[in-house]
Amino acid sequence: MAPVMAPDIDCEAIDSITAKLRRRRRDTLAECPKLAPEQPLAASEKRVKPGIRFLLLGSPIAVVGAAAKERNMPFDHSQDKWIPWNKGKLVGQKAPLKPQEVWSIRVRLQLAGKKRDLALFNLAIDSKLRGGDLLRLRVSDLRMGGEIRSRAKIIQQKTGDAVQFEVTKQTRDALEAWIAFKELRPHDWLFPSRKDTANHLSTRQYARIVEGWVRSIGLPRSSYATHSMRRTKATLIYRKTGNLRAVQLLLGHRKIDSTVLYLGVEVEDALSLAESIEL
Repeated sequence: MAPVMAPDIDCEAIDSITAKLRRRRRDTLAECPKLAPEQPLAASEKRVKPGIRFLLLGSPIAVVGAAAKERNMPFDHSQDKWIPWNKGKLVGQKAPLKPQEVWSIRVRLQLAGKKRDLALFNLAIDSKLRGGDLLRLRVSDLRMGGEIRSRAKIIQQKTGDAVQFEVTKQTRDALEAWIAFKELRPHDWLFPSRKDTANHLSTRQYARIVEGWVRSIGLPRSSYATHSMRRTKATLIYRKTGNLRAVQLLLGHRKIDSTVLYLGVEVEDALSLAESIEL
C-alpha cells in the first residue's frame, strides 16, 4: 500500500485568513455567540499557530471562544460578548500592612500555636523577598553553626542578583522553634510541603495562607496578597527615612525607577519631605 502524503500547507494563505479573522471576530461573535465550543482545547491544539488552529477547529468562533475559555472569561448572553476576567476587580498594587496589623496577625499566630505560620510570617516581613525566593530558602541559608544568622544573603530568582536581608530577634526565635519542632536538617527546605517533603511549600498555598492571615483580622482579601508581605517593611522604612536608595538595596531592584513605582512615590511625598527640612 502506497504511503499517504500529507498535503502542503500554504503559510501565506493561512496568515491571510488569520488576519481576516482577527478583523471580523468581534462582529462574528456578536452574531453567533452560542457557537463557541463547550470543551477546552486539547494540549496538541494549544501548541499550533492560530491559523492552523482555525483549520483544526473549523470556525473562527471556535478559536475565539476557546481562547476566552482558556482565560476563564464568562460570556454575557444579554450583551452578546465576553466579560473581561478583571472587570470590577482590584488588580493594582497590593497594599502593605500597617504596624498594628502586623502585630495583630503575629499575636493571633502565637496564641494559636502555629509555629510554621509564625516563622513564615515573621521571615516574610523581615526578608522583603518575593514569594518564590522566600519559599525556596533552605535551612542552611539561614542557620550556621547551630544558630540562626542575623543577616542572610541569597540570589534572586527573577533577576539573578544577590540581595541581603536582616533577621530580627523575634524572627530568629520563631525559626528556631519551627526547625526544632519539624526536626529539619541543614539541606531541607525551610518550609517543606506537607504532602511531599521533597518539595517546598507552593506559591499557591502561600497565597492561601496569606489570605487566611488577612481575613483573621478583618481586612479585605482583595486589597492584600503575598506581595503585601514584601512591601510592608520597605514602605515603613521609606516613610520614616525617605531614603529611596536604601529601600532599593533592600528590595534588590536594579533601577531606582522600579523602587519609585513600587512604593508609589508621588509628588506629594516629595513635597512633604522638602517641607520637613528647614534651613
